Amino acid sequence: MADPIIEPIERYGLSKRSRRRTLFSRIGVVGCGKEGSVIATTAALNGMEVVFLEPSEDRIENAYGRIERKLDKKIENWGLTQNEKKAIISRIQGTSNYDDFRGCDFVIEAIRYDENTGERRVAQRKEVFRQLEKVLSPKAIIASNVSTVVVTELASEMEHQERCIGIHFLSNTPGSQIIEIVPGLSTTEETVQKMHMFAKLINHEYVTVMESSGLVAIRMFLIQLNEACGMLMEGIATIEDIDRVLTIGFGHRIGVFRLADQMGIEKIVKLLENMYEEYGSLKYKPSPLLLRMYRAKHFGVSKNRGFYSYDELGNLIK
Repeated sequence: MADPIIEPIERYGLSKRSRRRTLFSRIGVVGCGKEGSVIATTAALNGMEVVFLEPSEDRIENAYGRIERKLDKKIENWGLTQNEKKAIISRIQGTSNYDDFRGCDFVIEAIRYDENTGERRVAQRKEVFRQLEKVLSPKAIIASNVSTVVVTELASEMEHQERCIGIHFLSNTPGSQIIEIVPGLSTTEETVQKMHMFAKLINHEYVTVMESSGLVAIRMFLIQLNEACGMLMEGIATIEDIDRVLTIGFGHRIGVFRLADQMGIEKIVKLLENMYEEYGSLKYKPSPLLLRMYRAKHFGVSKNRGFYSYDELGNLIK
């Protein structure tokens, strides 16, 4: 009788030794505010481990609260169970230490806009890139959630510029499942292809676009908003009726004024000013109506008043 073949059982079990680590199994997010929390939640919903960075314990707690509210909305709409929510939260780790990004395949910078100026300064974002380069492997991808800033500028002082890329999540549009992928001058095709894979893993469509201030989504939206403000100032239609034409007539999820309130008027004014400076075209000059709202600090949902009025939870007051 032949001797029995004996093999270690761990080859077939779920031990750590038998597990092969897959690409994008662990990602990082620097800044877990309005936009960063959308990215973190989306990744965790799709089975990824997520590490997010905030500078203080208070902000970490606020970020967890923001993520939980997003998940609770899914529960209310029968898109999630309480047990699934617990599993998702368990995949998310908050930290204030860049060292905790070690082992991440991909980290995206999504630091907050300044509440008063609507800016995310290039110098701050470059510093984030430098800190990430210190702790990540040379093959890990470093990205920025860009809309007007050119990623080539952010990566200009990096040692491994080939792994830097821009990504734009349309985080202010409910249910939006498309991202813009923006290679820099030094970004390799391998990095771009990995980002295509990432988009598929989080169940998003994607478009690869050339570097430009505003990309596709922001440029289209801001021109539309400026035109809508012009019609409002001329007395052609009300805020509500202009939004109804877009939602009912064109199938938009929310109208242009509701979307502006979601984004924040302070951010919109700064985006328009940046693009007006970049292109010199009057179509990007902020509407006088937007400037008046900006000066009055009627920023939208964040201040409970914009084109519409909102309660403390951000719900529309009808």
